[in-house]
Amino acid sequence: MNHDGITGVVLAGGLGRRMGGVDKGLQELDGRPLVSWVIERLAPQVDELLLNANRNAERYAAFGHAVVADRIDGFAGPLAGLHAALSVARHPLVATAPCDSPFLPTDLVARLHAALDDSGAELAVARSLGRVQPVFCLCRRTALPALSAHLAAGGRRIERWFCSLPLVEVSFEDQPAAFANINSVEDLVGGARMAAPAR
Repeated sequence: MNHDGITGVVLAGGLGRRMGGVDKGLQELDGRPLVSWVIERLAPQVDELLLNANRNAERYAAFGHAVVADRIDGFAGPLAGLHAALSVARHPLVATAPCDSPFLPTDLVARLHAALDDSGAELAVARSLGRVQPVFCLCRRTALPALSAHLAAGGRRIERWFCSLPLVEVSFEDQPAAFANINSVEDLVGGARMAAPAR
C-alpha cells in the first residue's frame, strides 16, 4: 500500500444541542474531556492532527494541536468541519472523527485507507450497526472544490454530499461499540461505565 500522508481532524465545531448547547468536546468523561479521549485514539493513526472548533479555541489549543474554525458561518455541521480541514491540511488525505465518540477504532484510518487505495474512490466511510457512520471518513483533498461548491449552494447534509462522490463503504461490524457516541449527560455517565474496565 502506498502511504500518502494523512491529516486527521476531530470534529468539535457543533452546537451540542442535545446537551443543552454546551461545548460537547470539553464535557468530561471519567474525569477527562471527551476530545482528549478522541485525540488519544486518532493521533497515533495520522501524520498531523487538527481540531475543528468554533468556540473555546484557547481551551482546544491547550491539547497541543492546531485548531481550525469553520470557514462558513452558522455552525453548519460536520461538512463545514471537513471543509475547514481540507482547506488547511498538509497531506493529500483527511480523516475525520467526531469529538463525542471516545471509543473509536484504533485501526479506523488503516482500514479506511486500504479500502480507498483498493477502490480508487474519492472517499471511504465506516459502516457499523447496519448503517453508514458518515462522520468517520477518509477523504481525498481533491474533493475540496466539489465540497466548497456544495456548501456554497446551501448543502449541509453530509450523506447527500457523499452520494455525489465515488464512495467505498468499509465494514466495522466487528466493533459496534466503537461508534457509540455521547449525546447527553446520561450518556456521559454510561460512557464512564464503559470506559472504566479499559483502564
